Amino acid sequence: MGTHVIKMPDIGEGIAEVELSQWHVKVGDLVVEDQVLADVMTDKAMVDIPSPVHGKVIALGGQPGEVMAVGSILISIEVEGAGNLKESDKPAPVAPKETPVAPKVEAVVESKPAVAAARPAAAVCQGPMVAREADERPLASPAVRKHALDLGIQLRLVRGSGPAGRVLHEDLDAYLAQGQSNASAPVAAAYAQRNDEEQIQVIGMRRKIAQRMQDATQRAAHFSYVEEIDVTAIEELRAHLNEKHGASRGKLTLLPFLVRALVVALRDFPQMNARYDDEAQVITRLGAVHVGVATQSDVGLMVPVVRHAEARSLWDSAAEISRLASAARNGKASRDELSGSTITLTSLGALGGIVSTPVLNLPEVAIVGVNKIVERPMVVKGQVVIRKMMNLSSSFDHRVVDGMDAALFIQAIRGLLEQPATLFVE
Repeated sequence: MGTHVIKMPDIGEGIAEVELSQWHVKVGDLVVEDQVLADVMTDKAMVDIPSPVHGKVIALGGQPGEVMAVGSILISIEVEGAGNLKESDKPAPVAPKETPVAPKVEAVVESKPAVAAARPAAAVCQGPMVAREADERPLASPAVRKHALDLGIQLRLVRGSGPAGRVLHEDLDAYLAQGQSNASAPVAAAYAQRNDEEQIQVIGMRRKIAQRMQDATQRAAHFSYVEEIDVTAIEELRAHLNEKHGASRGKLTLLPFLVRALVVALRDFPQMNARYDDEAQVITRLGAVHVGVATQSDVGLMVPVVRHAEARSLWDSAAEISRLASAARNGKASRDELSGSTITLTSLGALGGIVSTPVLNLPEVAIVGVNKIVERPMVVKGQVVIRKMMNLSSSFDHRVVDGMDAALFIQAIRGLLEQPATLFVE
């Protein structure tokens, strides 16, 4: 038997170090070729590290949250044959420790620190109920954990259907449907005294988001501009197009119309479709409109990019937005799909609220935020009528964009959306 050492690969783009985000294996696990061993985080995306060999894990080279240099030892695997271990590699392996399954330290019922042992996905049992060990904390988002607590469900008894056995909201519904929960538990839980605490380690995607948000607010001179838009006409057009072509071309949301409005408005306001290199003091205006669409995922906010939006039809944009959003939510978006945007569109959909103050996606100089649509009485030609209204809450980099230009840009988008035929008039 020999030892095969897997080093942190060169991911390209001049990256010298990456953050170890999550282990998918632990010491003692048997792995096969192409099995994902770990997730690492670059400045732009999450990257899977697969195994090139069959064998048994004998040492892990780091802990989640640790920043590792390219070329450092990631993992050591016992293999048949001589392996590839060199003398220079032998001092490097770290004493094996049990590592967390995910970059979150989950809620602990008693206020005591605890570390969970990583377990392979194969340990998750089939069926509506799972017999986990008492100290084993299943993967789940904070929202799912709160939902389970409100329902009186012990997460360790629920089979997770998500990646790596992650428990999803649908799994809680399935558990309830099987009659495994106590019907009186939600009432008891609502009034039970609680002393639990939750500590969440800021690593992986959450750390990158925190760094980018802090960097953006410290470096750019943000200012926001909010405008109210009557979207009654464009919603009627959207409903008409979906009724006529939805079955054959796919359903349209409001987002592809907003992308089209951005494309048309940017023809008169090219200074919004730009990147600002504040170190070199250079503004680069781009002809191509690569629209970043902010997308929420289990690991945090991601911004996949609809490339060359200026050359896409409504249905082409809609299909690409849907494809990218799915890839981002499933953790499958590539580095290329998560980089290169020139302007960003962010929307919370039905939860969009009345007003927001989006943070710029540096080095871009503009971000357009979409708030929810509400029906309100409005005065039109002296008559009170019910209209569908929506706010655009947008932010700009005041180092590059003047307030008047920002206002005119949003007013141009407003005019296009309120008179939707102008979106298609060349």
